[in-house]
Amino acid sequence: MQFTVTDVPERERFEARDEAGVTAGVVTYQLTGTIIAYTHTEVDPEFEGKGVGSILARAVMDDARAKGRTVVPICPFLSGWLEKHPEYDGIVARSTRKIK
Repeated sequence: MQFTVTDVPERERFEARDEAGVTAGVVTYQLTGTIIAYTHTEVDPEFEGKGVGSILARAVMDDARAKGRTVVPICPFLSGWLEKHPEYDGIVARSTRKIK
């Protein structure tokens, strides 16, 4: 199954859609200047276990990198995903505290 990820700035979110245009998952965000905070990742139950969360995570991080943004990963899913993908460390704002 193929998914297309697009930014929907008027809704402050990225959407992953399948070939039929059905929304499989979303990542919400808040953008302030060059800082983007990813606040929530949600995958529709029908699409769970199909890699939609990871597809969304990679797409939003690649988008942030391409646009020269600093990422604040508030979403627990994205924070966990980033721990396994150190190639994005250069654009991620880190602190000594974790948000739970």
